[in-house]
Amino acid sequence: MSPRREPVSRRDRPAKPPLSRAGAVAVALRIMREEGLERVTMRRLAAELDTGPASLYVYVQNTAELHGAILDELLADLDLPRPDPGSWREQLIELMAGYTRLLIAWPSLARSVLALRPSGPHYVRLIDAVLGLLHAGGVPVGQAAWGVDMLLQLGTATAAEQGTRGEAVDADGEHQLLVQELREVSEQEFPHIAGARDDLFSGTGEQRFTWALRVLIAGIQAVPK
Repeated sequence: MSPRREPVSRRDRPAKPPLSRAGAVAVALRIMREEGLERVTMRRLAAELDTGPASLYVYVQNTAELHGAILDELLADLDLPRPDPGSWREQLIELMAGYTRLLIAWPSLARSVLALRPSGPHYVRLIDAVLGLLHAGGVPVGQAAWGVDMLLQLGTATAAEQGTRGEAVDADGEHQLLVQELREVSEQEFPHIAGARDDLFSGTGEQRFTWALRVLIAGIQAVPK
């Protein structure tokens, strides 16, 4: 007669850590950093947390909300300036440049943020900081309120575009083809392109982005809603 097999008590298994929104977001952020945002799914996250996908919906409703929570976590490292009426434009430009650089590092996240409405404490603080800088510049409240959306859209769209180009293997080649084509156009057929071709591709990406911010800020300040 074979010896009776001794059962293994479930009490000997290490207890699973309790689920929480913060814990789920931390794991999602780790997956993104190690494998990319495309691998951050509710199913994968549930597997990492040793639970079922349905259990996560108590803390995160869907993938879009999860992406917004990841952005909010990244924004914790963004420096928010104390508004100075004497240099508010430069402070605002630097803040938006910092936001854009943060997203350029994660092109997939930038593309996702374009299609969703992020929320969270750090994102709310960013909005408040932008409003504070516009207020320091004497921008009327209504114009500042609409301007926040435009500034964040510019930063997010720029990050999505530049980050995606950085991922594309043939992006430089495509750009050079466009440069060559525009430089060789006929002055008779395309007089305006011919007259501007030396300026069309002048300046660095940073210079052009800073100029775009200055144009947008000037418009927010000058144009009543």
